[in-house]
Amino acid sequence: MQFSSITFDQLAMSVMTVIAIREIMIVVLPDHIAGPNGWFIDTTAGENS
Repeated sequence: MQFSSITFDQLAMSVMTVIAIREIMIVVLPDHIAGPNGWFIDTTAGENS
């Protein structure tokens, strides 16, 4: 496998896609899954609770 075949544009697009999917999941999924203290995505991470 050659890592030189991966371009910066492909890497940047992958990162943006992952961020977009995460934001969509936060909006669509119920709070107990992706919300404050959710088991899949905890949106309170980094806050003082």
